Amino acid sequence: MLFAHGFGCDQSMWRFVAPAFENDYRVICFDYIGHGRTRLNAYNRERYASLHGYAQDVLDICQALDLHNIVFVGHSVSSMIGMLAAIKEPDRFSNLVMVSPSPRYLNDDGYVGGFEREDVEELIETMDGNFFGWATSTAPAIMANGDRPELGAELGATFCHTDIEVALHFARVTFLGDNRQDLPKLQTPSLIIQTREDIIAPVAVGDYMAKHTPNSTLHVIDATGHCPHMSAPQETIDAINQYLHQPH
Repeated sequence: MLFAHGFGCDQSMWRFVAPAFENDYRVICFDYIGHGRTRLNAYNRERYASLHGYAQDVLDICQALDLHNIVFVGHSVSSMIGMLAAIKEPDRFSNLVMVSPSPRYLNDDGYVGGFEREDVEELIETMDGNFFGWATSTAPAIMANGDRPELGAELGATFCHTDIEVALHFARVTFLGDNRQDLPKLQTPSLIIQTREDIIAPVAVGDYMAKHTPNSTLHVIDATGHCPHMSAPQETIDAINQYLHQPH
């Protein structure tokens, strides 16, 4: 079981969920280049100019560790990264679990992604001008669950530990990208986990993904925020277990 973190995060974000599967799976967590404790000198702007570069990183890990029959669990943008990896090398993957995914963050001709282009451009401009200010002010809204401010504070701190240049580049690739055309190409069975309220990936996005992704199952859990693996880990674990123990 391979766990992949979202934008501006690191593998520590899975500490509430990943251990629940250690008895039944070989559990592997990792950090993308520029995140966590990775070496920044390995970063290549050209390679990471699209999500395909990150997908190749996933496949490189799979090849290096000789992984097969993989359950890939990706949060947010890593859901699309895992999808691209599974499309390229489908025989390696048994299932994809997508936590709070979105194939397109911008609203577009009847499609509800949640953001207007001006919103995203302003977001990136704010990040560029005052990344630490953006991180500490925005993270609590992304996390939601205001009754537990320590969760938003941790997310903000993790954002701040990410290399700024990497984060800005990754943000543009993530929020301006469009992977809707890739959804029908995915043949690996997939679980889409969404919360009932998420400012980054609204429920309409989950509905869209479920409609356009073959062999997919949508599970809306009774939680809020974009990071249920941190704010509602048991619900997330239960959703994954329920899915993995049913026939596909």
